[in-house]
Amino acid sequence: MSNIMILCIWSLVNQIQEWIIVSLHWAGKAYQLKKAMESTKEERGDPNEPRVRLKRDCVGIMAAFKLKDPSLHLIVIANTHIYWDPEWVDVKLAQAKYLLSRLARFKSLVFERFDCMPSVLVAGDFNSTPGDQVYQYLVSGCPSELIPPIKCVDDELPIPLLSVYAHTRGGEPRFTNCTPGFTGTLDYILFSPSGCIKPASFLEVPEADSSSVEGGLPNHHHPSDHLPIGAEFEVISG
Repeated sequence: MSNIMILCIWSLVNQIQEWIIVSLHWAGKAYQLKKAMESTKEERGDPNEPRVRLKRDCVGIMAAFKLKDPSLHLIVIANTHIYWDPEWVDVKLAQAKYLLSRLARFKSLVFERFDCMPSVLVAGDFNSTPGDQVYQYLVSGCPSELIPPIKCVDDELPIPLLSVYAHTRGGEPRFTNCTPGFTGTLDYILFSPSGCIKPASFLEVPEADSSSVEGGLPNHHHPSDHLPIGAEFEVISG
């Protein structure tokens, strides 16, 4: 998973007053990596069986923060790592829908506890490129095509989201993942537009001809195969 939350957290960490946190696990029960690698296809079960197909070791985590400044504004920050396989778009879409459904419930719980509607930031390695079905669902609530095999939650998007990079710079970075076998954008910072926060700046990413990404990642400039992305947000006083 790429390190995409740094700037969001840096701008908040010295202002936090209270926080609550919840984590999600798509598989329900975590399986050890060694066991998963050693198991055969037969032991893992039929991938066309929905209960087997959806059992992936992917996670989501979310926390609510209350700022110490006079606004006492609440911000919910969620982070996730969506399943990687490009052939399993239905699983990715199901995970994205479940994440946003749980995020909407968490947002409501925060509102009930603090009597203040929180702003929402969502970031992660979505393993999905701009314009594909998962990306379209996240930013518009309408996948480019409906995938019938698995429906994990209602098709309605519970929290409208905008991409920080697409909204602020007019488009996503050319790539956030750079390896010999694949170069493209998989990582995003999303926010729910409101009158309380707005993007103020974003972390620039290297261009394709930059020496820091020559030969692919990871390297001594970037210790991950994903580039770091980040954003700063301005809290708007009421």
